Amino acid sequence: MTRVVPSPPSELYGELFASVQEAALFADSKTFADADPRRDPAAILADWRRDPPRDPAAMRTFVEANFTLPDEKETAAPDGLSLAAYIGSLWSVLTREPVAPPPGSSLLPLPYRHVVPGGRFRELYYWDSYFTMLGLARSGRQDLVEDMVEAFGSLLDRFGRIPNGTRSYYLGRSHPPVFYLIAGLSRDRSEAARRRRLGWMMAEHRFWMAGADALAPGEDYARVVRLPDGAVLNRYWDDNALPRDESWREDVALAQSTPTRAASELWRDLRAAAESGWDFSSRWLGDRRSLATIRTTRLLPIDLNSLLYGLEGAVRDEAQALGEIETADRFAMRATERRTAVERHLWNERTGYYADFDLDLGTQSDQRTAAMAFALFTRLSDPLRAAKTARALSALVAPGGLLTTLDHTGQQWDAPNGWAPLQWVAISGLENYGESALADTISRHWLETVTDQYLKSSQCLEKYDMQHGGAGGGGEYVSEVGFGWTNGVTLEILGRLPPEADQEASARWATNA
Repeated sequence: MTRVVPSPPSELYGELFASVQEAALFADSKTFADADPRRDPAAILADWRRDPPRDPAAMRTFVEANFTLPDEKETAAPDGLSLAAYIGSLWSVLTREPVAPPPGSSLLPLPYRHVVPGGRFRELYYWDSYFTMLGLARSGRQDLVEDMVEAFGSLLDRFGRIPNGTRSYYLGRSHPPVFYLIAGLSRDRSEAARRRRLGWMMAEHRFWMAGADALAPGEDYARVVRLPDGAVLNRYWDDNALPRDESWREDVALAQSTPTRAASELWRDLRAAAESGWDFSSRWLGDRRSLATIRTTRLLPIDLNSLLYGLEGAVRDEAQALGEIETADRFAMRATERRTAVERHLWNERTGYYADFDLDLGTQSDQRTAAMAFALFTRLSDPLRAAKTARALSALVAPGGLLTTLDHTGQQWDAPNGWAPLQWVAISGLENYGESALADTISRHWLETVTDQYLKSSQCLEKYDMQHGGAGGGGEYVSEVGFGWTNGVTLEILGRLPPEADQEASARWATNA
């Protein structure tokens, strides 16, 4: 099947796009990347070339005459609500109807209702959505859960992948592969629906494994690497080696300030880190400090390979249940091989926890990050290593919840920040192995953090400061409000509080007392 892949704005508008972005007409580079043309893009570009604006003021006038700039919809809800009721009231605010964008828009058509994160994130995002959907299910919004499962399936049908988000400029990359978890939230147990979801899971697996069969030991291609011992593991990647449309100015400036490094290599590694969802973190940095040393594609990540193990197990189980024995056997073997490879290459025996494998050094990283919890989340780990990993994970627990790393770099996926998805992965993973006390500690700290900020600001945030409270910082933009995955994870944790939980604390989380 020939797939029609829409061009991103940087390709569609060429020098017009680059000039506008590099002139910093908008504080956020994503603003112009999300603008819709008011008329035929080719005609707009022709007029620009015929009489290019000579200064930023003229450029701004041209842009506003020819493009409709995006607006950020408010995420306000009625005052005086409990935290749980406030989150429930936001689902309708964050829900978007099916999308049919105008020609030349970067927004991808989407034939189903969906929930967006909030703020500048005004489209559907991939891994964010799983954590959001946990809360939708808790809120009794199964209708939206089913629509979003189908929405992601439609992306796999059209593009052979689920992009980072539903914009043309995200199509070169995906996100952590959580579709099998998303599919697992569906309550449509009809055989037709189950076979459809199985087909989508297998399509996602083909995307991540493309090129693996042709690799010799020691070779790599796109998202797959065959190690010298023949084991195959995955890495994050992007099909393009250009500045990101949504961060064009920042990426161009970084390349200009790093003349000793090939710009294309730098941009590929930036994009690969965006595929990881951890954009950006010391985890990807060669010196663990400077973004100029980013080397994402030279690492085999523990979170990615744990999730792909989960995907392979989910395909195995569903194929078995549907009587597709050959498929079940094939994926059972794949899951076993991946688990063996992860245990051999992504377990750091010296430090006693799971970590990324450095392809250039030929060994595991010694950095302690919340990503180690993914081996527990997907039940990949054996019990002994899970216990050791839990002890290592406890060092990341701060007053506000689980830290992302222990490194203070100014990047948003580093200390002192904590993020909703990582809280849930750790909590769920620890519970899988009977580490309930640590899981409960993280749950309580997180709920206190979200509640305190809500009582102060009447908002839920994208990220939080785990060490000092309040909004998280760092990165390329301020902490956004809304916020899809915070809402979802918080409701899921509230819904799973143990019966013996302290009643006074429980009341505080569930009310505004």
